[in-house]
Amino acid sequence: MGNRTERLLAIKNLITNNKISSQEELLLLLEKMGLHFTQATLSRDLKFLKVNKIADPEKGYIYELPDMHGGINEVAEHYAAQGFTSIQFAHHLGVIKTMPGYAPGIAALIDTANPFEIVGTIAGDDTILIIPHNNVSERDVLSALVLIIPELKDKLT
Repeated sequence: MGNRTERLLAIKNLITNNKISSQEELLLLLEKMGLHFTQATLSRDLKFLKVNKIADPEKGYIYELPDMHGGINEVAEHYAAQGFTSIQFAHHLGVIKTMPGYAPGIAALIDTANPFEIVGTIAGDDTILIIPHNNVSERDVLSALVLIIPELKDKLT
């Protein structure tokens, strides 16, 4: 995956596993991981990930990703990764093959995430048609899928 995907996955991981109260704090943690970029880039990434701040009794306000409470998204992501078998592209369209019965759930997860790169999906029982936006590359679609379902990273590289 590209540099941007790695960066976004690292940000998601850090916010999920740490109480981070500022962009400066997050930049320092990212630099310790060997990821160096500007505060402006981080700000755009936080907006892209739809990160918000919530009250915290210890640190005042901390960053939070959407759906961090309850673990439902994490379970859905794991389910999706288990059912995913392959993806191929033809004439700018992506076709995901899944284990029988998994396609509707995986398509719903993709559509709910509403990534810019993907206009929408159409699901059967074990096949999903991915319709990318114009001028979006296959690599961009794969990166969007990894951001939605991080466990796919090893299956798509």
